[in-house]
Amino acid sequence: MALRNAVMAALLEGEASGYDLAKGFDASVANFWMATPQQLYRELDRMEREGLIAARVVEQERRPNKRLFSLTEAGLEAVCAYVAEPPGKPTTIRDELLVKVHCADIGDTEAVRAAITERTEWAAAKLARYERLKERLLKGCPEDEYCARAERVGPYLTLLRGMAFERENIEWGETALRVLERRATAAHDQEDAPPRA
Repeated sequence: MALRNAVMAALLEGEASGYDLAKGFDASVANFWMATPQQLYRELDRMEREGLIAARVVEQERRPNKRLFSLTEAGLEAVCAYVAEPPGKPTTIRDELLVKVHCADIGDTEAVRAAITERTEWAAAKLARYERLKERLLKGCPEDEYCARAERVGPYLTLLRGMAFERENIEWGETALRVLERRATAAHDQEDAPPRA
């Protein structure tokens, strides 16, 4: 998937500045796509040149002027064409932490445990943000009713997937930490055991 498709998906929510998109990526599409602000700004410039988005300048008194981007008709057609395409192969995991965990038995186990702890805490913080976003989307409405009547249900469904992903990250992290702790304790106990006669 190209970054432009994620940008167009985010712009379905309405007009936004590059800054708002970069910040909003964390709330709206970070559960399925990540991009740096530099990548995002480069893509916005390309998309504007290609006529997929239009920008209008908003003058501000005490701040630099900002450009607000919105989808053009060509952009909406591109979104529709993209949605109609069959999806590519599922993504594969490319995660440096997992390489380190794979080598944990011969390396610095404490460093690996610290990295897993950090990742688990990060996933928990992200899940908490997603939970708050879910509450804002539902606004007290029962989920079934929201899904039946919301103008757009796609953002809610992708949010649920992001939440499931972070829950699984937490569960895996907790399991990995328990296993590594048990192994460390067993190894320590073995070292402290008196020699056999």
